[in-house]
Amino acid sequence: MEEISVRQGRLMTEIKLYNTKTRKKEVFTPLDSKDVRIYVCGPTVYDRAHIGNARPVIVFDILYRLLREIFEVDHVRYARNFTDVDDKINATAAERKAAGATGTLEELIRERTEETISWYLEDMGALGNLEPDHAPRATEYVQEMIDMSVMLIEQGYAYEAESHVLFDVTSYENYGSLSGRSVNDMIAGARVEIAPFKRNPMDFVLWKPSDIEQPGWQSPWGRGRPGWHIECSAMAEKLFGKRFDIHGGGLDLAFPHHENEKAQSCACGEESDFAQVWMHNEMLQVEGKKMSKSLGNFFSVRELIDQGYPGEVIRLVFLGTHYRKPMDWTDKKAREAEVTLRRAAKLLSSDPSNILDLKAPQEFVDALANDLNTSLALTFIKKYLKEGDRIKLASSLTLLGFDIDVLVKNFASLEPSQFKNEQMEGNALRSCGDAVDSRLSELANQLLVRRENAMLTKDFTTVDALKSALVDAGVSVQMSKDGVTLEPAAGFDASKLEDLL
Repeated sequence: MEEISVRQGRLMTEIKLYNTKTRKKEVFTPLDSKDVRIYVCGPTVYDRAHIGNARPVIVFDILYRLLREIFEVDHVRYARNFTDVDDKINATAAERKAAGATGTLEELIRERTEETISWYLEDMGALGNLEPDHAPRATEYVQEMIDMSVMLIEQGYAYEAESHVLFDVTSYENYGSLSGRSVNDMIAGARVEIAPFKRNPMDFVLWKPSDIEQPGWQSPWGRGRPGWHIECSAMAEKLFGKRFDIHGGGLDLAFPHHENEKAQSCACGEESDFAQVWMHNEMLQVEGKKMSKSLGNFFSVRELIDQGYPGEVIRLVFLGTHYRKPMDWTDKKAREAEVTLRRAAKLLSSDPSNILDLKAPQEFVDALANDLNTSLALTFIKKYLKEGDRIKLASSLTLLGFDIDVLVKNFASLEPSQFKNEQMEGNALRSCGDAVDSRLSELANQLLVRRENAMLTKDFTTVDALKSALVDAGVSVQMSKDGVTLEPAAGFDASKLEDLL
C-alpha cells in the first residue's frame, strides 16, 4: 500500500479574499486561527433548490475545505442556516390545505419545511458538498431574535408601530456602507413595502404580527413572527459571538439582506462587530440567458440529476468559472466536464495502490488561496492529467470535493453515451464521438479556463499561445462570450493536438 506522510495544516499559506465591505482583495487573517468561523445564508425551505441556489453552496464548500486544509479540520466552524419561517412557506402550505391536505396550517408548514430540508441536503450532497458544522433553523432561535429587537428599541435604532417592530435606517449612520448605496438611492431604485406606520420607506421589519393560523410566538408586541433579516443576525451571534470571520452568500443578498444584517448587528454593539469579511458569488445563467420559468430554462438540481447529469459533472462545470464572475451553465461545458472526469478516473484506476491522507500540491492550494481561483486550479488538474501524476491528481480532486473511490467506480469504465438518459435527446451528455472530438473538447475547456483566468490577471499570454498552437494544427478557433468552439479546418493535423495539454 502506498502511504504518504501528512503535514498538519499549512499556516504559512497566504489566503487572499475579495471583501465586499472594502471592495478589494485582502489578505485573510482570522480573528482566532484556532476557531475560524464562516456563516453562509442558506435556503428558504419552501421548494426544491434550483441550480442557481447550488452555486453559493459549492463556492463556500470550497472555501470551507480550503480553510480546513490550512488551519486544520478541528479549527474551522461553518454555519449555514435554514429559513423555516417565511410567507412563501406559509403560502405553499395554504395551497396544500386548499387542495384538501389534512392538518392545521401550522402542521402543514412544518411538514413542508421538513420535506424541503431533506430534499436540500440530499441534492447538495449529490453535488459533493460537505454538510456544515451548524445548520440552525430560524424557528429554533426566535427568543434570540426577540431579545435583539428589544435591545435595538432600547438603544433607539428600532421602534414599535401597530404590532410591528421596524429598524430605523436613518438612525444608523453607516447604513449603505456594505452595498455602497445611499438611502436616497435605495428608495429610488428598490421595491419597498410602503406602509403608513413606517417612518421611512426603507425601514425594515424586525417583527410582525401573525393571525390565528400563521406561525407565531409570544413577544412584548403580541403574538407574531420575525422578519427575514433579523434571523441571520441572531443565529450568527448565538453561534459565533458578536465578531466572526466570514459571511457569505449570493450577490443578490448583498442588498437588502446583508446590508440590513450588518446594520442591526453593528447597532447592537460596535461598528467592528459582526462579519469581518463579506463574500458574494455572482449569479448563474443557462445557455447565456437569465434563468426563468417562462423561458423554459429553469431547472432544479434534482431535475438535472434525474435527466442524467452526474453530480460530479455539475460540480466541475460550476468550478470552471471564478465565483465573482457570472456563470453560464451550458451543455457544452457539461460534455467537457464529463471528458475530464473520465480521463481522471481512468488514470486513477490504473494503479491498484491506495491513496490515503494525501495533501494537495502547494501550487494547487495557492491557486485556491488566491480568492478561490478554481478556474486556475483546474489548469493544474489538466497538468497532472497530462503528466500522469495520479498522486497529485487524486489529492487535488479530493480538495475540490470529489470522492476518488466514487469517481473511479462511476466514470473509469464508462463511455460518454452511458451517461445519456433515454429522454435526453439533444442534451449535454451525448456521445462525444471519437478521440479527436474528445481531445478538441478538452482543448476547448483548457482555452476557456485560460481566458477566464486571463480576464482576472489581465495577462493573455497563455491564451494567445494555445490559440496559435491550435491554428497551427489546422483548428478553427471561435471565441465568444458564450464559450469556445474548436473545429477541424483546412490543413487539420490531429497528431499536433497530442502535446497541447
